[in-house]
Amino acid sequence: MPVAARERLDAGLDALALDRAIAAPLSDYLELLLRWNRTYNLTAVRDPLDMVDKHLLDSLAMHPYVDAIAAAGGALADLGTGAGLPGIPLAIAKPGLRVTLVESNGKKVRFMREVVRKLGLRDVQVAESRIEALDLPGQFDAITARALATLPLILELGGHLLKPEGRLLAMKGVYPTDEIAALPAGWAVSQSHALAVPGLSAERHLVVVQRVVVQRAPSS
Repeated sequence: MPVAARERLDAGLDALALDRAIAAPLSDYLELLLRWNRTYNLTAVRDPLDMVDKHLLDSLAMHPYVDAIAAAGGALADLGTGAGLPGIPLAIAKPGLRVTLVESNGKKVRFMREVVRKLGLRDVQVAESRIEALDLPGQFDAITARALATLPLILELGGHLLKPEGRLLAMKGVYPTDEIAALPAGWAVSQSHALAVPGLSAERHLVVVQRVVVQRAPSS
């Protein structure tokens, strides 16, 4: 990886208050992505500097919001993960976080399995499956998706994977007002956070969606 890209990664990790020690495995991941991308076209982003900003740091901007899950050894499903984003960077940054990368594209699945093997990511599983066909109902503390689909569609495809108290951590650009208004019955936004991504000026938001808890009236 070019020296300039490594320097940009170090600076970005500092800005996100992450330990620079994770720069080494993140660089290994990026080098594998660059190598495979020449043959398999895994991502349209090809410049290493752009990959640092648009892939690694963009994925890591949400890291504070998985801290509690990681601390508890909880499980996160990354839906339609593509080449492993944001799941692989988050798994590197948050030891203890159990990540399942869900992807139906065979060449991307083979790439991610090679990353998991070479980087020794013991808490990462790769599931070659369509999201709606993944037969792991109620197994995850959170699901996440990055540039995948609208909030209602993400829930339609992957809502079954969540535990009753589980959360959708949806990575969005501009605040998705129309998508929020179209959420299906029984789901609501519990939090939203504007994210600052080092190196990127575009808007980023993390929208947290959970099942609505119905309060029962006390019996007389």
